[in-house]
Amino acid sequence: MNEVRAEVRLPTEHLSNDLPFYTDTLGMRLDMIYPADDPQVAVLSGHGLRIRIEKGASEPPGTLRILCDQPDIFAKGARELMAPNGTKIEIDELNPPMVTPKTEHSFIVRRLADQAPWVIGRAGMSYRDLIPSRLGGAMIASHIRVPDGPVPDMVHFHKVGFQLIFCISGWVDVLYEDQGDVRRLHAGDCFIQPPTIRHRVLHAADGIEVIEIGVPADHVTEVDHEMTLPTPNLRLDREWDGQRFVHSLAKDGRFIPFRVPGFEARDTTINENTKGVACVKVARPTGEKTVWTKHNGDILFNFVMSGELTLEGKNKEPHRLSPGDAFVIPPDMATRYSGPTDDLQLLEVNLPGNFETELL
Repeated sequence: MNEVRAEVRLPTEHLSNDLPFYTDTLGMRLDMIYPADDPQVAVLSGHGLRIRIEKGASEPPGTLRILCDQPDIFAKGARELMAPNGTKIEIDELNPPMVTPKTEHSFIVRRLADQAPWVIGRAGMSYRDLIPSRLGGAMIASHIRVPDGPVPDMVHFHKVGFQLIFCISGWVDVLYEDQGDVRRLHAGDCFIQPPTIRHRVLHAADGIEVIEIGVPADHVTEVDHEMTLPTPNLRLDREWDGQRFVHSLAKDGRFIPFRVPGFEARDTTINENTKGVACVKVARPTGEKTVWTKHNGDILFNFVMSGELTLEGKNKEPHRLSPGDAFVIPPDMATRYSGPTDDLQLLEVNLPGNFETELL
C-alpha cells in the first residue's frame, strides 16, 4: 500500500520561537523535528492540517484559517494572530449563522431575447441569471440547462434559507437524503430542497431546463464525502430547519382561483411545508377580465413558462413577455397582467408565503 501525506511548507528564521506558538497557542502537535543538534525543520499537525516549518524556505508566510465551533474560547478568543514566522492566523466560526440581506426592492424585467449570458457553473451546468441585482443579495434566481446524460455530481448540500428547483422542460433524476430511491422531476414538477438536505443529481435528458431559486443569493454548497445515497431510512416527515422536502407533481395539481382576478393557480404545497417561508404557484388565465393589483409581500418573482402576457406597471412602459422571460414586482407597486394568451403558464414565487393582494 502506498501511504501518501501532504504538507504545506512555511518559512522561518527562528524555529525555536515558532514551536511554542503553534503547539501551545494553536494546539497543534509536533510530529517531527530535525536535526537534533540545530533544528532546521519541524512538522506539525492539527485541525485537519499538516505544516512543515523550514528555516530559510523561499515561500511567503501565508495565512492559516482555523474554523471553530466556539472561536471565543480558542486561542484566548483572539480572531487574528501573527505567528513568529510571519504567518497570519485567522480564527473564525465553523458554522457561521446564515444572514439574508435586506431586500433592495426594484421593478425588474429580464428578457430571454436580450441574450443574457449563459455561464458554465457547478457540475457542467449552464446558468443564466434572472435577477442581475439579486435584490441586494436577498435572492438568486437562475435559469439552468443541464447537458443530456449522466451528471458528474457528488453528494452535497446547501446552506440556505429557501431553495426551489422547478422543471421547465425535460426531466432529471435526483437522490435525496431520507426520501427513498430516485426521484424523477418532469416538466411542471418541482422540488423544495430544505436547508442542508443531502442530495445528488444523477441523470438529465430531453433538453432539461430548470428554474432554481435560492435565498439568500450568496450561499455555501458543501460536499458530503461520508454519506451514500440513497439512505437506508425513509423519513418523509423529517424536517430540516423546520422545512419538509416537497416533490410536487404537475399531474396531481388542482387549480383554484388565483390572488389576481382573471387567473387560476395550482398550489405546490410549499407554503404549508415551509411553514410560511415561501409560496410557489403556477397560474394560468381563465378568460375573465384582468385588473390592476398591488401586494405587500417582500419578494414576488415570476417566470413565463409558456404563452404570452403584457406586464403593465404604473408609470412604466408595458412589456410584452414570452417564454423564458422573468420579472420581479416590488411591494406596493400597481401592476396588471393584460392580454394573456390561452396557453400562458406563469410560475410565481413569493416570500414570505403569506401576503395580501389589493385590487385597485
